[in-house]
Formats: sequence, C-alpha cells, structure tokens
Amino acid sequence: MKAKKIYQQLYFQVIVAIIAGILLGKFYPELGEKMKPLGDGFIKLVKMIIAPVIFITLTLGIAHMTDLKKVGRIAVKAMIYFFTFSTLALIIGLIVGNLLHPGSGLNIDPATLSGDVSQYQQKAHDTTLTGFMMNIIPETLFSPLVGDNILQVLLVAILMGIALVLTKEKSQRVTDFLQDLATPIFKIVHMLMKLAPIGAFGAMAFTIGKYGLGSVLNLIFLVGTFYITSALFVVLVLGAVAWYNGFNIFKLMYYLKEELLLVLGTSSSESALPGIMEKLEKAGCSKAIVGLVVPTGYSFNLDGTNIYMTLASLFIAQALNIDLSIEKQLMLLLVAMLSSKGAAGVTGAGFVTLAATLAVVPEIPIAGMTLILGIDKFMSECRALTNVIGNSVATVVVANWEKQLDKGQLQYALDHPNEVEKKLEV
Repeated sequence: MKAKKIYQQLYFQVIVAIIAGILLGKFYPELGEKMKPLGDGFIKLVKMIIAPVIFITLTLGIAHMTDLKKVGRIAVKAMIYFFTFSTLALIIGLIVGNLLHPGSGLNIDPATLSGDVSQYQQKAHDTTLTGFMMNIIPETLFSPLVGDNILQVLLVAILMGIALVLTKEKSQRVTDFLQDLATPIFKIVHMLMKLAPIGAFGAMAFTIGKYGLGSVLNLIFLVGTFYITSALFVVLVLGAVAWYNGFNIFKLMYYLKEELLLVLGTSSSESALPGIMEKLEKAGCSKAIVGLVVPTGYSFNLDGTNIYMTLASLFIAQALNIDLSIEKQLMLLLVAMLSSKGAAGVTGAGFVTLAATLAVVPEIPIAGMTLILGIDKFMSECRALTNVIGNSVATVVVANWEKQLDKGQLQYALDHPNEVEKKLEV
C-alpha cells in the first residue's frame, strides 16, 4: 500500500483547518462567526451515526460471549475504575486551586455580578437522581436508535445482546445481519471523517470570531492553570496507569491523533466517539469491552470535567473573596461527585454540573458563574480532550483486567499507527 503524502493525511488537514479558523476569526471576526454552521453541521452528522455504532458494537460484543457473567463483571470493573479516577480528578482540581489561587486578587463584589446563567440553573434544577434513572429507560425498544441519549442506547444494546445469547440457536441470522450491517455503518463513519477539517475550521473560526483571543487574556491564568493541571493528570496519573498495564500513554495519544485533533477543533468529545471505538478494537481490545466501556465512560468517566468543576468553583470563591473552610471544600467535593454523575448525558454537562454543584453550596453564589461564562468555550476543548484520553485508557485497562486484550496487537498498533490507519480506510 502506497504511503500517503503528508497533505493527504487527515490529522494534517485538521491542523491546517484549525490554524485557518483561528486566523479567520482573529482578522475577520464577523465572517468567522458566520462559519458556525460548518462546525454545527459536522457535529450533527457525527451524532447521526453514534447510536447505530454503539448499538451494533455492544450488541455483537455481548452476542459473541458465551458467559453472561462476564458482561456483569466488565460493567462492575468499569464503574469501579470510573469512580476512582473521576474522584481523583476532583481532588486534583481542589488541590491545584488551593495551591495556585487563580481567582485571588480579582476582588469582585458579588452584588455587581450580572449575566444570564438561568438556562444552566434550570437544567441543574431539573437534573435529579430519580429523573436521571428514569431517563435511561426509552419510550420504545427502537426509539434510542433515532435519539441522542447514549445511556438509552446502551440499555437497549445490552438487552439485545443478552437476548441473542439466550436464543442463540434461533437468532443466529439476526447476529449475522448485524455483523454484515457493521461494515457499511463504519464505512459511513470513514466518509464523514473526510469532512472533519471543514467542521474543525468552522467551529474554531466561530469561537475566535465571537469571543476573540483578547477575551481570554484577563482570565488567562485560570485557563492556563486548567490546561496545565489536565496535562499533568494525563501524563502523570493516566501515564502511570498505562505504564502499569504495559503500554505507553504518549504512543496511545499519537495512535489516536486524528480523533484528538478533531476533539480539539470541534470542542466535542462525541465527534471522535465512532473513530475511538473502531481504533481501540483494532488495537486489540475485544468488541464487548469497547462497546460497553467507551460509551459508558462518556457519561460516567469525565476526568477533564471533574478537574474543571472543583478548580472553577474555587476560582469563583477566590475572585469573590469567599473563604471556604476545609469542611466546606470537602462538602463541595462530595456534591461534585454526585452532580457529575447525575448530569451525565446532559448537553453542556460541564457548565450544568458546575451549576448543580454551586446550587448546593450556598457560600458561593451561582451568579459567580458569569465570571467564567465568556471563557468556558476556551476550556471546553481541554475538558473534552482529557475526557477522551481518560476513556481510551480506561478501555485498554479494563480489557487488560478481563484478559480480553491482545497485547501483541496493541503493541503493533501503537508502534505502527499509520499502518493501522491505512487498513481502516480500505
């Protein structure tokens, strides 16, 4: 197979598109704002294919397993991993906020705060544990396949997979059909990914055109602190987990470079979900592990969002000269642990979970969210990147724990990422 020239490779095209979007937004902001439909349209196209990808991958993964106890064991291990590292991310955000005090010195009077955060307050108010659990149950068996609720798709896929195992002799043709259907579904994914540079260009041009590079300068310390904290979490914490499980975090990130650049350009972790699932499967993780851990992690394993929540909460408190005792900070941590799970799957989950957390901690006025409303977009890229890397590591780790990881295949994929990429495109 002929090697692609650099300008033909998707990651290079996305990089160029991001740079072009930044330049357009900077020098022609009004025109940059008009590019918004390009980014929105691309993300809608990707969301269109997410439900079928998750349904087919997870259903077939379970259908090919003979021991249903394994499915339950995988789910329990994944949840233990998610809870452990999500909590660790919250604690790290709290520690960094106390060490660096990014909000100190702003001396803002809470009475002067203005800005509309009511939509986030309303979403946070509507997000209860009971409502969340009821929302997992779809209206009909097939309605999740035409919706965008990942947790509903997971529920139906698990039930269908289990049913196929229990009726294997009579339902083999259904399994074969889904197996055949997977080929054109993933071909659609590859076709849509060709549009990634256009989507990244539109999203970046709009962001810079609307908010401007200058709008972030007065709060650059918070943004910088968040980016550095997230990078250290990925390199030190996730890097150590990867090393303990026999793979290199930097090689994994390079292997997933197209997907990570796509997340950077669009600020949406969902845009990379189909590609991530396919690549992790090609890297030796079993179909059942990938189908269960990756989409579940998108709702329950939000490392980047959790770092952001505690760090942003402390920033607001410090900016308003509100002194939070250790007890209050521990309360903040406990509330954030619950709210981050309760708002799983809610659009704009990062800001919604922050609103839900502040609503339960009366010492910090929820109106303080207006301080970071303007720069939230600049932090959403880092949140999404950290979430995606965290979920990718979690998938490989759980696969390794379950002995459903082909380590030779993983090593080959990490050492020869471009070869795997070429095979996927065939």
